[in-house]
Amino acid sequence: MTWLVVGLGNPGDQYAATRHNVGQMVVDELAKRHNVKFSIHKSRTSIAAFKLGVGVDAHSVILAKSLGYMNETGGPIKALAQFYSVEPANIIALHDELDIDFAAIRTKLGGGDNGHNGLKSMTSAFSANYFRIRLGIGRPMGQQDPADFVLKQFSQPEKKELPYFLDRGADVVETLIEKGLDFTQSKFNS
Repeated sequence: MTWLVVGLGNPGDQYAATRHNVGQMVVDELAKRHNVKFSIHKSRTSIAAFKLGVGVDAHSVILAKSLGYMNETGGPIKALAQFYSVEPANIIALHDELDIDFAAIRTKLGGGDNGHNGLKSMTSAFSANYFRIRLGIGRPMGQQDPADFVLKQFSQPEKKELPYFLDRGADVVETLIEKGLDFTQSKFNS
């Protein structure tokens, strides 16, 4: 069975370490963990693939990052899913979530986009029936505009916790694929 794991984010070095790109950071962590490198796919995505598990029970996992901006994610990811014949029920989108405390992670199937342009684009391409791993980045303090907040880098205290957060996000992806939603939610949802 093939799974498509999509890290939502924006392209370019200026966005790479921002809160909005935490989904891509987890995908990068998975690539590092499984010792695979990304290459450009004709669908306008960057992909890497590995096997999770052993023998006949192993899952094929394709990690993906759109080469376009967050609000354009759906088209390239849909083209990639069609290329590999992956159904929405086997797609996992990792994304930043303002309404969850920093470093908290929640997993669900389907749902609304909550104003998130990457999810809006994914849902317009696939309907809402794909998995979401919601990576908490918290809300800005004071009057800071959330749109500005998500495009800023993590604070110094957050950067100290970031490696653990990304590692845990990778654990959530692997658990969801191998053990299913109910087990993953009971183990990781915080």
